[in-house]
Amino acid sequence: MRGIRDRRGRPPICVLRLAFLSICLALLISSGALSGCGGKKPETRAGAGGNARVIENKGSDTLVNLALAWAEAYMEAHPEVSISVTGGGSGTGIAAMINGTVSIASASREMKPEEIAAAKANGVSPVEFTVANDAIAVVVSPSNPVQRMSIQQISDIYTGEIKNWMEVGGENRPIVLLSRESNSGTYVYFLENVIRMGNSKSKLLFSADTLLMPSSEGISSEIRQNPNAIGYDGLGYVTADLKVIAVSKSENGPFVIPSAETVKNGSYPIARPLYMYTAGQPAGQVKDYIEWIHNGGQTLVAKLGFVPLQ
Repeated sequence: MRGIRDRRGRPPICVLRLAFLSICLALLISSGALSGCGGKKPETRAGAGGNARVIENKGSDTLVNLALAWAEAYMEAHPEVSISVTGGGSGTGIAAMINGTVSIASASREMKPEEIAAAKANGVSPVEFTVANDAIAVVVSPSNPVQRMSIQQISDIYTGEIKNWMEVGGENRPIVLLSRESNSGTYVYFLENVIRMGNSKSKLLFSADTLLMPSSEGISSEIRQNPNAIGYDGLGYVTADLKVIAVSKSENGPFVIPSAETVKNGSYPIARPLYMYTAGQPAGQVKDYIEWIHNGGQTLVAKLGFVPLQ
């Protein structure tokens, strides 16, 4: 290097450092590592916003398998989009949507008034989308001779009024109650529409003897092992090795088995819509994804045991 030198003929240390920094700067620019120099932009997350390349979907365990199938099919057709799907329960997903940590909350129930109030207090206006329909099946062991029950009988069983299978036409055996945990939308729906039979003034609760299971699979597994157990689950999680009870609105029937057909024609009494919620009207990739779920995504609904919108 020519120019300024010290008494021994060497460039000063400050000049060497400046030259070194100049070389590093040139390397950074040529590699595109500096912002605005042609490097790859980082993936962005935005609640319901338009610039999201990562869509985070959290919530209902009932919906999680269907949501995973939707995500995989959509990403295959749209490789520029990444979709993350996790469960945890409807309440967990809704709380995350309110807090702005996910793009979409999946829910197997409607938002509660207190959740809507919490959202508004946080500056969020939730938007609800119905994405599929479902039936809640009441399930027992195949060895259980009971074939049918009214909603009143199911309510009496889960509140502890009926404690023995003999009282509903079964054998002289104690009834073991299984339920999802309280953060589950299926738990809330079952409480409000089966145990309380749709009466908003009812204060009935699950019996204190009810065993709370962390997942749909947990209920199924316990029933396979325990011939005295009764549980409930989304239709998409009911396997062939479980016995489904025919249910009636009244003691005189008709008693109906849950299926896509009986949900569509309204004859099965424990049926419900499934939802997705966004924090405000969705835009961009989130909007496109939900529109796809309402159209092409419906072809996957029946394959996973749920009921399409149409």
